[in-house]
Amino acid sequence: MWGPACWDMDTARKCCLVRWLKLKVCRRSTFLFAVLWFSSWLLLNGLLFIHSNIFSDVCTDDKSRRILNRVCEEYHRGVLTGDLCEDLCIGGNVEYKRCLYYENGKKVMVADWRGIPIVLKSKLENFSSYEPFGFLDYLNTPSNTGVQEELTALDVVLYATLEIKNSLGLETNVNITLPQLWGQHVRDQGWGYTQAELASLWSLLQQEEYTFLRVLQDLSRHVAKVVGSCGHFYAVEYLIAGHAWDQNIFSLDDSAGLDQTFWNGKSGIDRERIHRIALSFLDMVGHFEEDFSHHLHLCDIKPENFAIRKDLTVVAIDVDMAFFEPKMQSILEQNCTSDRDCNFFDCVTKCDTHTHKCGAKRKNSNLQVICEKIFRPWFSPTVLGSKAELPLQVELQSVVQECAEMEGGLDVEYGRAIKQRLTRLLTHLLEESSVHKKEYIKSVHPHTALNF
Repeated sequence: MWGPACWDMDTARKCCLVRWLKLKVCRRSTFLFAVLWFSSWLLLNGLLFIHSNIFSDVCTDDKSRRILNRVCEEYHRGVLTGDLCEDLCIGGNVEYKRCLYYENGKKVMVADWRGIPIVLKSKLENFSSYEPFGFLDYLNTPSNTGVQEELTALDVVLYATLEIKNSLGLETNVNITLPQLWGQHVRDQGWGYTQAELASLWSLLQQEEYTFLRVLQDLSRHVAKVVGSCGHFYAVEYLIAGHAWDQNIFSLDDSAGLDQTFWNGKSGIDRERIHRIALSFLDMVGHFEEDFSHHLHLCDIKPENFAIRKDLTVVAIDVDMAFFEPKMQSILEQNCTSDRDCNFFDCVTKCDTHTHKCGAKRKNSNLQVICEKIFRPWFSPTVLGSKAELPLQVELQSVVQECAEMEGGLDVEYGRAIKQRLTRLLTHLLEESSVHKKEYIKSVHPHTALNF
């Protein structure tokens, strides 16, 4: 009697169990699917982020050519201009060679201009990415159709001067004129400035490195020369940068300035060149400290940011991290809890634990960092070999070590004394090298009697 009822009850339980298991499996599958979908979404977005932030800034020839083609398209439309544009976009006298690097939006590439190698640079890729010259918008309003006649060359220079002051943090010399800042083809009398010229000038003045190089163009032989511009791209002289992996830092094979005839091997030539280059570094340090109205600080001192000309003059070729004293102080004066918070690349100051503010005065100096990063590797016993035990070399190593460990920013007179000692030792080494060279020439070519 109970059999069928029990059977029905057992069947119902089994059906419920099956349905419960199916529901549990379904929920688990749904959960796993959701997790898988979310993981895939995260992975895809992560890959897109990496591509947009890393791989999109990979330096390629194709992208560099597209960038320059876009510059020329805007030139033909009258959006931008410059003294290089005609040669770049019409005459074919600017020939792209290779991409050097992209970094944080900055684009740097090598080209030939009428057979002369140049470096093309821009802080941003697109002309439209720069802040427009606000006065142009004012000119374009319907109620200001006659204003253009009132904007003189002096007005433009005034705007440029104010932008330079804001960019570099200093008062500019009253003798700075627009042609000095922008190139010889820009006119300085009458109105004469098209909207393309003003917009292009404004994009250049928003690039601190361009402004810095232009202001110092005729004032210093230790900065790269600007040779022209097209829109937001400007061209500087091409010089081979230093390399940290090279014990000489600079390639010395192509440099002139020394008579290599009858000298005792490549080692002797290289050491003499290095002494001359070291003296040029010291000249640059003195120049940047004493020859301007404000001390000029280099906050990113490394071989890659310097080059040498044929005459062995040291040239700063990347000055994005160079600041005059007023701007340097504003950068250093930050909140802090320890001295480590007051390190701005190679420019270092101290933390006041009472006020929790970094000091406005730089603790180290350009000379100290150059001694630490460039001179110490050059004049180490490992590089000098057997010459490391010579009296002058031993003294030089000692002074370089002292220089690398000093706080020359706080004790200016001590820094100057170190610089004088280094100059004296390097000059003596050059004189000694000159004597050895003359003795070598005499030994190779002794005087002989003339036979008639």
